[in-house]
Amino acid sequence: MGAPEISRCFMSLLDTQTTTLSDGEHAANRVCPVTVKLTQDEHREVTEHAEGLGQARSEWMRDVILRELRSEPTADPSLAEILGVRLLLVNVLRPLAAGQSMSLEAFDKLLDQISTLKHEMAGKLLAEGRR
Repeated sequence: MGAPEISRCFMSLLDTQTTTLSDGEHAANRVCPVTVKLTQDEHREVTEHAEGLGQARSEWMRDVILRELRSEPTADPSLAEILGVRLLLVNVLRPLAAGQSMSLEAFDKLLDQISTLKHEMAGKLLAEGRR
């Protein structure tokens, strides 16, 4: 990428004026290329998928990239469940190993706490991973 292209990329970031642009004008302002190398099979698969959606391959890839960048991290339900099982094991097996017993009320209260905490922990783990 040459100096004029780099300055155009940065100038578009620095431009704070809000204007209404047509689709053609938007496309004309897209001057910063992003490349990716694919296998022939991957290239065919991406092309077929984009065409199936009625989009050009580059437009579909742009949409996917920007959607990923702008989306909030979403917790995978399996991560929350794995954390829940771990919390349950740690909080039940440790007292049992120490010879302590747990009442049914205490166990039910623990399950309620874990149900709430596991999603919070999964969200924190995902947020840390996105930094």
